[in-house]
Amino acid sequence: MYEAVHARPDGDATVARLARTAAELGYDGVVVRNHGDAKADYDPDEVAAATGVDVVDGIEIRADDPQKASGAVGNYRGKRTIVAVHGGTNALNRFAVEQERVDVLAHPMAGDGDVNHVLANAARENGVRIEFDFSKVLRATGGERVQALQGLRKLREIVDHCDAPFVVSADARSHLQLRAPRELRAVGEVIGFDPEAIEAGLREWGEIAERTREIRSETFIEPGVERGRYEKEP
Repeated sequence: MYEAVHARPDGDATVARLARTAAELGYDGVVVRNHGDAKADYDPDEVAAATGVDVVDGIEIRADDPQKASGAVGNYRGKRTIVAVHGGTNALNRFAVEQERVDVLAHPMAGDGDVNHVLANAARENGVRIEFDFSKVLRATGGERVQALQGLRKLREIVDHCDAPFVVSADARSHLQLRAPRELRAVGEVIGFDPEAIEAGLREWGEIAERTREIRSETFIEPGVERGRYEKEP
């Protein structure tokens, strides 16, 4: 199972510190999902060797509108193993689920964002995973926490009905915010998930990474030249 995290300067802990804590909690890997304007300084192979967990170089694209998001996706698709789009508006949510180049729609219920059956079906057709972000349930209180739970329950019903792919995360910004899989399973049960579904959502981060690495290997032509992810052979 994998967890997706924000490391310094996007978060409060280094990649190495996050990876060590993830290993202690029983994770097999971490995805570094910093926003594009907050690049983390780390060597994935070096951290992996020191901590014993896989370290995946990801990015969470944050943009004002779909046009800017599209440019960023094009720029980072060949540079990062996992590409997520920070949702939270209906326009960005729709953009993300309609793009085969996008791996994950992150924070779809944040802000004014919402997900309906049309978007969930598009996510299924294009292989875009919808994120169940547990951060507010774990760290907010009062009405904000209640609202987050309601949003996640609604999202679960739609994703389940449409059989859309999904990932699960606590969206940790420090090693202190990381939670063990058993804790996320407990949150999932409150939302209506079976424990096995939460584990599948955590494993899916690793599945994305494995698939992207496989594609890169298959499309390698020569140093500096690769066939694009969605290009067909002549």
